[in-house]
Amino acid sequence: MFLKNQQSQKIDLLKLPPKTTIDADTIALLERLSLVDCANKKGIETLEAAIEFADQILQVDTTNIEPLITVLEDIPLRVREDKVTEGNCKEDILKNASVTEEEYFVAPPGNIPLEARENPLYEEELT
Repeated sequence: MFLKNQQSQKIDLLKLPPKTTIDADTIALLERLSLVDCANKKGIETLEAAIEFADQILQVDTTNIEPLITVLEDIPLRVREDKVTEGNCKEDILKNASVTEEEYFVAPPGNIPLEARENPLYEEELT
C-alpha cells in the first residue's frame, strides 16, 4: 500500500492520519466563508479527497532542506532597499476607482451570508 510522489519516495498509506470526514457544521462554515456551494455528495467527496492527498505531506522528509528563498534555482533573488520614489498622488490613484467614499476605494461586499437551508447536507447537485 504505497504511493510514489514525484521524487520517487514512497508514501506509506498506513502511516497517514485517519481519513477526514466533513460534517454539516464544517460545510456550513466553509460555504459561509468561501461563498461556494459544496454541500452535496460530490462536493464533500472532492473536499475529503483533497485533504487526504494533502495529508501525504506529513511523510515528506525535509531533513537538511534549507527554506526556499526563490523559485528560480539558478538566479539569485535580487534584494533592494525599499525607497519611496513618488508620492502625494492620492488623487490620481483615486481617479481609477468607480466609487469612493471619504478618500477610500469602495469594494463590493465580501462574505455575504448564504441563505440557511433546512438540511445543510443534501445529496443531489443543484442545477
